[in-house]
Amino acid sequence: MPSAIEHIQDLGRFVGASPSSFHAAAEAGRRLLDGGFSPLFERDQWPGGPGKFFTIRDGAIIAWVVPEAAAATTGFNVLGAHTDSPSFKLKPKPSTGRAGWLQAGVEVYGGPLLNSWLDRELRLAGRLVLRDGRTVLTQTGPLLRFPQLAVHLDRAVNSEGLQLGKQQQMNPVWGLGEASESDLLAVLADAAGVPADQVGGYDIVAADCQEPGVFGGNGEFFASGRLDNLSSVHAGLSALLAFEPQADGPIAVFAAFDHEEVGSGSASGASGPFLADVLRRISNGLAASDDQWRRALAASFCLSADAGHAVHPNYSERHDPANRPQLNAGPLLKINANQRYATDATGAAAFSRLCAEANIPYQEFVSNNDIPCGSTIGPLTATRLGIRTVDVGIPLLSMHSAREMCGVQDPRHLARVTEGFFGTAL
Repeated sequence: MPSAIEHIQDLGRFVGASPSSFHAAAEAGRRLLDGGFSPLFERDQWPGGPGKFFTIRDGAIIAWVVPEAAAATTGFNVLGAHTDSPSFKLKPKPSTGRAGWLQAGVEVYGGPLLNSWLDRELRLAGRLVLRDGRTVLTQTGPLLRFPQLAVHLDRAVNSEGLQLGKQQQMNPVWGLGEASESDLLAVLADAAGVPADQVGGYDIVAADCQEPGVFGGNGEFFASGRLDNLSSVHAGLSALLAFEPQADGPIAVFAAFDHEEVGSGSASGASGPFLADVLRRISNGLAASDDQWRRALAASFCLSADAGHAVHPNYSERHDPANRPQLNAGPLLKINANQRYATDATGAAAFSRLCAEANIPYQEFVSNNDIPCGSTIGPLTATRLGIRTVDVGIPLLSMHSAREMCGVQDPRHLARVTEGFFGTAL
């Protein structure tokens, strides 16, 4: 596996190629294809037996390696992550404006830190669906900006705090003129090389244009957009590409879902049927009966990988006083008594063993009792399939900012643990 700096540089390239969930799935598919994996389409009949395969559903992708000696009851080792990040999604009739400015009508997607998106050059990216049913990906160069009101016109902003109304203030500018004379969709269609009048639907989000970069006194930090959760997608993808299966090992599965930031309730989200559909079809290819399929699930394990919180030096009271994760001190084992994370004692012990075998440190994360934590795809996967699941991820600062921050070492730590996980029966 590459060094930490090589891994983080490749993570930066992956993020740069993945401004939307659809681009992330496509970039993962491109890398898998280059790595010898065969693409499969859900409407086609799938081959049975050993091999390396992947399939894409909208902004989600699942890839797997079936070893030579796989049987009907062979378990699945699943690394689950998500391709989407908090952002702003283009509304219907997106070409708006006032006072001589061209603006974009956007809807808040997920829970972004609104102020972090101010005064940044943004691009638009996503998919266009044409009237003939074809889907094309599109992305612009620097196009949008949410300009902040000058302090001269908001004298109390530094003493009373910045107040941003999602409907009134979060309308980015993209040009000058009259909205009736300009068409934002035409810009997106032109970027994709298709006629604007053939666009029948679209899923388009905003993404920061600034390139990821290493910084810090000793080059120990990494700043980038969409580390939540492309850091986990990249770690799982890198691990699967580096993984060398044992003939009698488990079936290694990399599953990156869409729509986690808005609840996962979609055909390509973790609450949907995508993972169950794929696992069942893999088992069908191994001639599994219903009983054998359920035995295979009982022998399965899921690492739900999603970014978590490092202790913040300026807000340390917001964290648990005893569990205070640091950057570059290893991936997080995420624990919550109310099952917002799926980790239990058995899963914790298994993850501890995996880290020890990979010679990787890890840290435990638990929320301050006065500040409830978010959730992940972990409890959803455990509930839908009954698979033993443990929640992990790298620690971040500035989570849900337009530009988040992690340690240079941690993404590679997670990838190394995942590579060992793919080949270990737990």
